[in-house]
Amino acid sequence: MVQGTIIKGIGGFYYVDIPEQGIYECKAKGIFRNRKQKPLPGDRVTIDILDEDKRLGNITQIAERINELIRPAVANVDQVLIEFAAAKPDPNLNLLDRFLLLMSRQQVNTVLCFNKVDLAGSSTLEYLTGVYEKSGIPLVFISTYTGAGMEQIRALIAGKTTVFAGPSGVGKSSLLNALLPEANAKTGDISEKIERGRHTTRHSELLKTEEGTYLIDTPGFSTLYLDSFEKEELQYHFAEFQPYMGNCRFLGCSHTHEPDCRVKQAVEAGKISPVRYRHYVEFYEEIKNTRSW
Repeated sequence: MVQGTIIKGIGGFYYVDIPEQGIYECKAKGIFRNRKQKPLPGDRVTIDILDEDKRLGNITQIAERINELIRPAVANVDQVLIEFAAAKPDPNLNLLDRFLLLMSRQQVNTVLCFNKVDLAGSSTLEYLTGVYEKSGIPLVFISTYTGAGMEQIRALIAGKTTVFAGPSGVGKSSLLNALLPEANAKTGDISEKIERGRHTTRHSELLKTEEGTYLIDTPGFSTLYLDSFEKEELQYHFAEFQPYMGNCRFLGCSHTHEPDCRVKQAVEAGKISPVRYRHYVEFYEEIKNTRSW
């Protein structure tokens, strides 16, 4: 038996990186299915090698997880780097705030990265800063084309396992290639086994940059639903609301329509981004209407 890390799972097959030995294609033993425990990228596992020449094995044990994310489905991560384009395409901030909610719900550290700053005007960058500077989330502006901000990204990911997530078309592959130029070569064995191109991410995939530093590439997303949320819990995932909550006129204030609401007053005073607040109200009404069916 040997130990390694799952770097990808596709159609019931798991690709396990064994230090100094390489990547093995494995199936999970039936005991995990009976326990309803699905192996995830990032899992530390023990495998039995079935065929050394073909690099085939069976996963026999999954080590206890530090954490587990649901969307994207990965384990043992230190942080999530959410990447959106500052321009071309213009960032969909409603979609971005949905993802931030999901990460907050899963209690994972988050970094917000806007790429393609070379294509965006200074007014756009000022606007985005104004929207998120009080969100409690570290904000980084980069350009994979000019190299701006890349040293800051390298410092943020050093010694950590970082999930890279974002919608398609924001330059996520370009960022990963800039951080790990040899990534395609490292995943060549997997790409050959599953007979698909290396540049279209359809499944979460873990890439090792150096000892102790891992990147997890994830599929792009275009929509996210908040069906797992209760409308009353939303307010707790907006960090900029926290100084004002509990001081409203009404106990249990929803911060949507009530008079003498301190959160609404903070929005009017410019202390909370009106964009973030508008999204909060939209999400609140969306969940409310969904629950009314």
